[in-house]
Amino acid sequence: MSITAERRSALIQEFATKPGDTGSPEVQVAILTERIVNLTEHLKTHAKDFHSRRGLLVLVGQRRGLLDYVKGKDRSRYETLIGRLGIRR
Repeated sequence: MSITAERRSALIQEFATKPGDTGSPEVQVAILTERIVNLTEHLKTHAKDFHSRRGLLVLVGQRRGLLDYVKGKDRSRYETLIGRLGIRR
């Protein structure tokens, strides 16, 4: 369910705004999106896993908050980010 260190590193490299960037909203949203996708797949198989379902809702809320922050700072940056991630909005 969690993401591997290699996948996390790949996401950081892909979405980093500058070298050594691990904490920008883009990187955080990309990592959260990967975790959300993994949990969604898990819940398709284990429909009664309500603890994981709650965790999924928490992750979605965190991602929403970060996306709202980016949207408030720079609309074009937000549009680019959701386009790259394929998030429907």
